[in-house]
Amino acid sequence: MRSLQPVRGTQDLLPEMVRRHRQVAETARSAAELYGFAEIATPIFEFTEVFSRPIGETTDIVSKEMYSFVDRGGEEITLRPENTAGVVRAVLSGGLIQNTPLRFFYSGPMFRYERPQKGRFRQFHQIGVELIAVSQPQADIEVIALGSRILDVLGIRQHTVLELNTLGDPASRTAYREALVSYFSQRVSELSEDSRRRLDRNPLRILDSKEESDRRVSLEAPSLDEYLNTESRDFFADVKSGLDRLGIPYRLNPHLVRGLDYYTHTAFEFVTPHLGAQGTVIGGGRYDGLVEMMGGPAMPGVGWAAGIERLAMLIDETAEATALTLAEVLRSNGCVVDLGYSGNLARRMRRANRINARAAVLIGEDEIARNVATLRDLDTGEQVEVTTDPSLGELRARLQAFYG
Repeated sequence: MRSLQPVRGTQDLLPEMVRRHRQVAETARSAAELYGFAEIATPIFEFTEVFSRPIGETTDIVSKEMYSFVDRGGEEITLRPENTAGVVRAVLSGGLIQNTPLRFFYSGPMFRYERPQKGRFRQFHQIGVELIAVSQPQADIEVIALGSRILDVLGIRQHTVLELNTLGDPASRTAYREALVSYFSQRVSELSEDSRRRLDRNPLRILDSKEESDRRVSLEAPSLDEYLNTESRDFFADVKSGLDRLGIPYRLNPHLVRGLDYYTHTAFEFVTPHLGAQGTVIGGGRYDGLVEMMGGPAMPGVGWAAGIERLAMLIDETAEATALTLAEVLRSNGCVVDLGYSGNLARRMRRANRINARAAVLIGEDEIARNVATLRDLDTGEQVEVTTDPSLGELRARLQAFYG
């Protein structure tokens, strides 16, 4: 019998990790409520066509990554690879069309057969929001603002960058698609095998290929900006000006695309350099054609999804970076500092006792979000919160008091 281990691409969520996941989900849930979003929970498996119809039979997600099977009743079933299609299906089958606009928040596991690596699992967890039946750019601004608020409350907004692009309306997108097919067809021999397959069915995806050969060819590809009509330009200008008014900084990224035809106008991602190749922590955009594609009336929508695992990892990275910076400032002021590099809180406190430490400075997700640290007197057990302004004046004063 093989050694009992989790299936490749999955992981056990032990108590410490469960706590972090819960903190991310509960923070997002509370923030979503402030924006009027109600929580929805859909089944983790659906009829396969719920995903194959909108995502597309020829996409990597459907052809290579979905966990699909025939159940004992002969039905074709798929574990959900994402949740937007499931939410739209729930809106249609639940007869909610008459109650628009609709604002939904969700949290739960998703499943994709991908190559496991840091920040990427075959069973992973997401939070997400969907705002359905609002065509104005204010909806795009609002869901982006909600994502920014969640990152801010988690204490990691400053470690991310909002990247923004427009895909234009359907007319602009169609014209651009034709231009791309014409351009890439002339240089097809230089494209990777995957991009050659995408050329006819999904040419926009060539633009965000990671293959070096595709990147070289894409540098000279036509720009979408050349094919945007007035309506598309005005819509994107309204989104940008709305973000400017809210003080939400962004970086334009013309290579940020969504390959499926029902995506229109705004595409956005919050990205970070701290998680390697898996740098996207929130990704979303407008999907005005999805409801109609799934059998409903023509109805706009916009939303995003965020990986809980990646957010939890970024929180950890942020805590470590904060601790390192704080330690250097304290050392510069004559304090002897021993960093706890690994282990849970109990283990780190045992080490503090072994080395006869006089005090411990505790920094967690909650402290980072509020710009404070917890100072614990290891002789009396008493602890107090202190601010972590750049000078660390309050913390230094209290530590000096410990040593007389």
